[in-house]
Amino acid sequence: MPVFQITEQSHDVIVDLKYGTLDNFTHQQIYDQSLCFLHNDAKVCFEKAIALAAQQGLRFKVFDAYRPQAAQEKLWEICPNPMYVAPPTSGSNHTRGVAIDLTLINSGGAELDMGTPFDDFTEDSHHGATLTKQANANRYLLLGIMMSAGWDFYQNEWWHYQLFNAKSYPLLANSYGIMTK
Repeated sequence: MPVFQITEQSHDVIVDLKYGTLDNFTHQQIYDQSLCFLHNDAKVCFEKAIALAAQQGLRFKVFDAYRPQAAQEKLWEICPNPMYVAPPTSGSNHTRGVAIDLTLINSGGAELDMGTPFDDFTEDSHHGATLTKQANANRYLLLGIMMSAGWDFYQNEWWHYQLFNAKSYPLLANSYGIMTK
């Protein structure tokens, strides 16, 4: 199954995989290495999204992409809430390599205001939440770019996008060099 690494050099994005740091909702480092991978089908859609964002003078910051099964199990252990973390028994679309968590950044590298930070597990992070006019405009901009590039969205997380028919992709057994604790 073709899986490709996404780097700052290969795709003109910022890669800030939060689970490779302590700066995430768990306050634990889940990944030993912050390597960003996507299934080829997702990579093609992501490259379309990158081009569409560039037309607006924007870029992406990637918070998460492919996630090994061991990492999914650890996240579920910490937050067993299916509204925000997929149960490892059914598998995450991240573990299939067909989901990506991201935001838009401006030409100076600053994140656009999306109303909540990444991994804010409250109703304010849901699409359609009551937010400031600017935060709503930024979310709709992100949504428009991603859907125009072939991505589906997840209602409860403004940052999460996945391929349509994501569950039709198999779970990936290979960790692709991402070691998990």
